[in-house]
Amino acid sequence: MRLHQLSPKPTSKKRRRRIGRGISAGQGASGGFGMRGQKSRSGTGTKPGFEGGQMPLYRRVPKLKHFTVINRKEYTVINVEKLANLAPNTEVTMESLMEIGIVTANDGPLKILGNGELGVALNVKASAWSKSAQAKIEGAGGTITSTESRNDQDNNG
Repeated sequence: MRLHQLSPKPTSKKRRRRIGRGISAGQGASGGFGMRGQKSRSGTGTKPGFEGGQMPLYRRVPKLKHFTVINRKEYTVINVEKLANLAPNTEVTMESLMEIGIVTANDGPLKILGNGELGVALNVKASAWSKSAQAKIEGAGGTITSTESRNDQDNNG
């Protein structure tokens, strides 16, 4: 038998600490609770998160503002100014823009924004677009159509 194999009897039980019962008990006087203060008194002490009367962190932090959208839709965004160099009546899709080199990576469905000017008529097929982009494309004599069904489209203007 070795030291690490030793264990108390299954029926043995350690007695509880008797706090504040005199000097010979080993926990006399302040009873291991230190000198004065809230944590030396009887009772449960403070609740979790209590910061001594200072406004606790869970109440200082702002709540209920600007919830993040859980399944946010990511788009490949492009402005109409990038489409101004294309030939008239070109069909603009995600694939055609990647072939030309205007878009280098497919980061999701195509979304057209209205920054810049457009002077050529284009046939644009996109998942989403802004109202200003639609006005500029149609103002130049082009058309814009959706590549998604109307129910799936969450933001189209």
